[in-house]
Amino acid sequence: MFDSITDLASRLTGTGYFIDPVMTQVIFLAAKLQKPLLLEGPAGSGKTQLAIAVAAAARTHVERLQCFRGVTEDKAIGRFDEGLQRLYMEFSKGQHEDWQSVQMNLRGRDFFRPGPLMRALECERPCVLLVDEIDKVDEGFEALLLEILSAWQLSIPEFGTVTAKTIPFVVLTSNEERRLGDPIRRRSLYVRVEHPTPARESEIIASRTPEADETFHREMAGIALSFRNYSLEKPPSVSEMIDFANALQLLGTDHVTEEHRDVLLPFLAKTEKDRRHLLLREGFKSLLDDGARFAQTLALRGGSAS
Repeated sequence: MFDSITDLASRLTGTGYFIDPVMTQVIFLAAKLQKPLLLEGPAGSGKTQLAIAVAAAARTHVERLQCFRGVTEDKAIGRFDEGLQRLYMEFSKGQHEDWQSVQMNLRGRDFFRPGPLMRALECERPCVLLVDEIDKVDEGFEALLLEILSAWQLSIPEFGTVTAKTIPFVVLTSNEERRLGDPIRRRSLYVRVEHPTPARESEIIASRTPEADETFHREMAGIALSFRNYSLEKPPSVSEMIDFANALQLLGTDHVTEEHRDVLLPFLAKTEKDRRHLLLREGFKSLLDDGARFAQTLALRGGSAS
């Protein structure tokens, strides 16, 4: 996918995804060694976006399996298109010698509608396979992934084994709702992903709001840290802070005040409990004050706050 670490770093920068040099090297090694990346950390820390950025850098696409409780093999691997099978039987009446030949045709690849796992293996050029929020599935479904991650193939009883045409770059993400099994961990390169430092978040927001000045970018990063240090059920993600910054720009202001609270709450409070906390008389103001202090510290350190 990438000729060198320098090539990867340059391409990732071109996507607007900010990443430290060590992580760039890990991604490069994962691509070269054909090892899955297991990204584990809090929701909203940029794990999914990393997979999207790698795909953009490699000029390929993402095949995404969004995990959820109760997800089935049909959703992940695929299933036969019963409507197409019925249509085939209607139009092929009298063309087969016996029922066995009909069955063989009906169970052919042409009638199978692949899910993201199978599509990733059948790509003519390597794609990025994103298995998002794998911690939401049970151990049984997790075990289903081991074959593709170990042998780059899928065994489908109806018509045999599907072997990879190309090896995808695999990214597994986990928000730690449960502990993943050791087999998945052994097969992967494990990376802990946290929310970005204020300095890095300031850079990220600056890349999305280039018309604003450094003071605004530091203020946004300070507010992000302030809200994440608060006891919110759903602390704001990086993407939500970018939306927040863009909203301020659309409102024609480069500074957050208490008067902005009600119109900006939908960007920062994503549960009723969080909304109630922020509606307290001093709740929103105290967070803005903390954010201002964090931003000032960031400015004094020349943008290198951690």
